[in-house]
Amino acid sequence: MADAPAALFVRGLSLKAGAAPFDLDIRRGEIVGLAGLDGHGQDAFIETLAGLRPPVAGHVGVGKDGERIIRSFRRAVQSGIAYLPRDRRATGIFPSMSILDNFAIATVGRDRKLGLISAAERRKRYDYYRDRLSIVAPEPGRMITTLSGGNQQKVLLARALAHKPDVLLLNDPTRGVDIATRRVLYSVFRELAAEGMALVILSTEIEEALVLCDRILVFREQELAASLADAERSSERIISTMFGRAA
Repeated sequence: MADAPAALFVRGLSLKAGAAPFDLDIRRGEIVGLAGLDGHGQDAFIETLAGLRPPVAGHVGVGKDGERIIRSFRRAVQSGIAYLPRDRRATGIFPSMSILDNFAIATVGRDRKLGLISAAERRKRYDYYRDRLSIVAPEPGRMITTLSGGNQQKVLLARALAHKPDVLLLNDPTRGVDIATRRVLYSVFRELAAEGMALVILSTEIEEALVLCDRILVFREQELAASLADAERSSERIISTMFGRAA
């Protein structure tokens, strides 16, 4: 893992005025977890990686040496970064649209042939991700609101993966899903990492982060308080860091 090339470069990043800046690399094939008490910086950090929030100082970059700076969400998407938001109902799904349209809305250009949208190409891409993510759904022309919460989440993940990103940012991806869906998502995340994708997962569950992640970044008071890997990873160490206590 340490020998894998970096997919994302963070340099001199500060999340609020007066906060200590930090540097880090997120490598291909790595699953990095984000942890912290609510409002202590992990949400701000993942949104900064996604180009949704400008940092107070420093930058996020991609490319061979991080030379392509992420300054906006559009730039992030163009640079191979995909983001799955926390609140799928408010900021993820389009409730008045079909399952298929929700899947394809962000990648319409991939379905064009001779300037026209090819329904066959769009359906082919949907079917691939439906099978890979075990999406349990009726005909894709049905409204997305007919699906369970877990299957809605899988459709949103399929939409993100359809961009074929190098970096996948996941904001509390198992929130409000059933155990069966959670198991499928865990398996898919591990497969994506094995294929060389870099994943950053903000989880509100410490045990989930320990099960999934190679490294866990713990935030406290808008600063990176610790980067825990290997034997350093434990629920006790994470909790003590969150509260500013010695482990």
